[in-house]
Amino acid sequence: MQLLLGFILAIIIAFLAYKARSLNKSGALAAAFTGTVIFGIGGWAWAILLLTFFITSSALSRAFKKRKQGLDEKFSKGHERDAGQAFGNGGIATLFAALHFFFPNEIWPWLGFAAALAAVNADTWATELGVLNPHPPRMITNLKKVVEKGTSGGISLIGTLASLTGSALIGILAASLYPTPAPVSTFIIVTVAGLAGSLFDSLLGGTVQAMYYCPTDKKETEKHPLHTCGTETVHIRGWEWLDNDWVNFSCGAFGTLVAMLFILF
Repeated sequence: MQLLLGFILAIIIAFLAYKARSLNKSGALAAAFTGTVIFGIGGWAWAILLLTFFITSSALSRAFKKRKQGLDEKFSKGHERDAGQAFGNGGIATLFAALHFFFPNEIWPWLGFAAALAAVNADTWATELGVLNPHPPRMITNLKKVVEKGTSGGISLIGTLASLTGSALIGILAASLYPTPAPVSTFIIVTVAGLAGSLFDSLLGGTVQAMYYCPTDKKETEKHPLHTCGTETVHIRGWEWLDNDWVNFSCGAFGTLVAMLFILF
């Protein structure tokens, strides 16, 4: 019965998100699948964490539009999320929700789930709010090279604080919504893991993520095969298979890894 209710709730939310143009058709189908697993197996506490990520990330992607003008040309996709983005952001969380079915009395599936969502939430908040920084970001690899806003691997003070805040929000919910023996420890683990995942995302973006160049606009971009202007982009660095969806997936995976290491040690 809970799985059926989870399916119905997931379908309703995916449909509303599609109508609001936060998801395209493939994104809505992917969200319905991940939502069914998370809502149906985990229950309300798990659903609230997922909805917190989705609602805040969607709201922030639409906020401060004037400050974000011109940045869309750098990102591989727009604010209307597709299946790749849905699975990239929610794939690891869905896996740990499924593991909860087999280990219902263990705490580690909840921590892994929360850490994955904290990581992608932290990354989204950093991306969407980092543009408010009055100064251009610096590359995470050496903290010296100044780059344009929106550049993969670029970090700033406001972006990092936003990342910490986004992670802490999930940490607070993780500690308060689920019966854990040490809620303060849960908050710290999830928050630190989320921030670490976000920074790992930036590190991948500044080193091995596939990046391209538009010969017409003479700008670096994630877009491929065509830039915003319609020109075919040229691969200039990184692993061609490692697009932004896989980087987001790695972000959640690294956050979960950090949380598991906390548990082990």
